[in-house]
Amino acid sequence: MKIVVLVKQVPDTAEERKLELATGQLDREAGDNVIDEINERALESALRIKDANKGTEVVAMTMGPDDAAQALRKALSMGADSGVHILDDSLNGADTHRTAATLAAALRATGFDVVLAGNESTDGRAGVVPAMVAEYLRLPLLGSLISADVTDDAVRGVRQGEGGTLNVHAGLPAILTVTERFPEARFPNFKGILTAKRKPVTTLSVAELDIPASRSRTVVVSTAERAPRAAGRKLIDDGSAASELAEFLVANRLV
Repeated sequence: MKIVVLVKQVPDTAEERKLELATGQLDREAGDNVIDEINERALESALRIKDANKGTEVVAMTMGPDDAAQALRKALSMGADSGVHILDDSLNGADTHRTAATLAAALRATGFDVVLAGNESTDGRAGVVPAMVAEYLRLPLLGSLISADVTDDAVRGVRQGEGGTLNVHAGLPAILTVTERFPEARFPNFKGILTAKRKPVTTLSVAELDIPASRSRTVVVSTAERAPRAAGRKLIDDGSAASELAEFLVANRLV
């Protein structure tokens, strides 16, 4: 079985994230960039399948600039067998449509039985790219799962809804997205860090993929910094604080 895990390098959520006001794009130089934690959970799921089935191959795939290779190396140090880096200047600032089309083309070129991804990234938070990839590939999507069981010819999972849980299943190949209910990722050990340097990473450009070089993209027409938060109103309890608080909540339609 061949499992491809989609990973993304994102700004560290522990730091403040900023927009480049001139372009409307995320300023990725404002702080440290790390592999998205939800993608690490997807990778952990793939590695657990590999642990139980030694013939399983796990490939980490990312689309991004040169330093996105760091996310791939982290995935390789955790246990992925190889990496695929989609690297092309024309993809700078790609929207969800262009991103999904590019990933789908790379997946066709790489081949797979299962694609694993996070349900949404921590930077864009659109949560639509895996579904769009599934549409491009004409494959079933089992999205936002809280658990999954993958066999040689099928996948079964559980999706949490507002009114309960939903049991879903599909034949392979298929695309799955995981949520934070999946197990946390393992830490790379010393052997994994050393062997990651020797594992193969394939670099793909738009010209090598079966997609037009000039697909449409979203254009940001204006941006503005969010105004700083104003100081809150302090209530000093002189015996009337409770009624003042109630009046404030009602006036602001908070109750």
